[in-house]
Amino acid sequence: MSTSAEAVRDVAVRARAAAAALAPATRADKDRVLLAMADALIGRSAELIAANAEDVAAARAAGVAGAMVDRLTLTPARLEGMADGLRQVAGLEDPVGEVVRGRVLPNGIRLSQLRVPLGVVGIIYEARPNVTVDAAGLCLKSGNAVLLRGSASAAHSNAALVAVLRDTAAAGGLPADAVQLVPGLDHESVKHLMRLRGLVDVLIPRGGAGLIRAVVEESTVPVIETGVGNCHVYVDAEADLDQALAITVNAKAQRVSVCNSAETLLVHRDVAAQFLPRVLAGLREAGVTVHGDEAVRAVDPAALPATDADWAAEYLSLDMAVRVVDSLDDAVAHIRRWSSGHTEAIVTRSLRASQRFISSCDSAAVMVNASTRFTDGERFGMGAEIGISTQKLHARGPMGLAELTSTTWVGVGDGHLVS
Repeated sequence: MSTSAEAVRDVAVRARAAAAALAPATRADKDRVLLAMADALIGRSAELIAANAEDVAAARAAGVAGAMVDRLTLTPARLEGMADGLRQVAGLEDPVGEVVRGRVLPNGIRLSQLRVPLGVVGIIYEARPNVTVDAAGLCLKSGNAVLLRGSASAAHSNAALVAVLRDTAAAGGLPADAVQLVPGLDHESVKHLMRLRGLVDVLIPRGGAGLIRAVVEESTVPVIETGVGNCHVYVDAEADLDQALAITVNAKAQRVSVCNSAETLLVHRDVAAQFLPRVLAGLREAGVTVHGDEAVRAVDPAALPATDADWAAEYLSLDMAVRVVDSLDDAVAHIRRWSSGHTEAIVTRSLRASQRFISSCDSAAVMVNASTRFTDGERFGMGAEIGISTQKLHARGPMGLAELTSTTWVGVGDGHLVS
């Protein structure tokens, strides 16, 4: 075993012990520490911003794009936002110990299913240091120890943030090792983390499609897939076209760098003649480059020709693929072929069409007459989230506190024996 592998295994062993100590912690204890962490972020903001400045300077020297540098940068306002996030988590109900279901068996045993922490959660993520604090807060509140493996570009920022969180946890009587950075900045440390089945209970990758695919394909630890969003808006034959225009532009252009922004627009042929000129003009006004099929390019010859790569794309940019379909069934067939299983939206005044769309799409979220941008833990009223799960086991959709728990069955008898 290499030194790197030993170092990664060591933090996982310590996290395992911390998870056992954290699991029985009361909500009052966890909330008190979360609030103290929020205060500490503000109280130690000078050292956090100084550490972040090293990462920002290195990124600029390396020629990193301005948008990525902005995502990396910490400011007093952003630290206040991170602190507010911890305060929000402290205000949420504690899922640990919640009775999911229960009954009394015919033999008198009282049976209940309770929420319990997952144990040790590994988070592999890119760039943004706010994820460090969000993940730590959610995992602590749900009784889990967390192993954080951020990107090398935010190494100084993440180390400083974790130092603040660990100091505050220890001062508040909770195990400091409930929040740890995975040592190492190269891909080898990630590989070692992905091999720690039995010590790490679950891995959650947050980032681009390449990162998520690599973790899913290479990990022996169970993985919850998050984040990849090839989301669709379908404008039905019975849509309110004013509403459809507003929803399409919002879903695409309100914020393009997030996984719940729409990447493909499907328009029913019966309304294409009326709707396409309006929506293409609206998208153009918002700065969107359209990649269209033949029907779309007949209306707007300036549109780029759409290929299979466009139907499959998570652009995360001011680009949108647009296609005319002959029916709702054709729209669903397209979505089931190309979607990443994140969020699909239908715009229609037909209850029957909406119900068929809901039952036919195989995605984590379906919106009816609403923007795909609503698929978000906070907007769903769940509070903060660790990501959007696009897989089907255990958790699907926004992953809040409840999704960071498993369950235990408890049977209470009175000397019951099996005959």
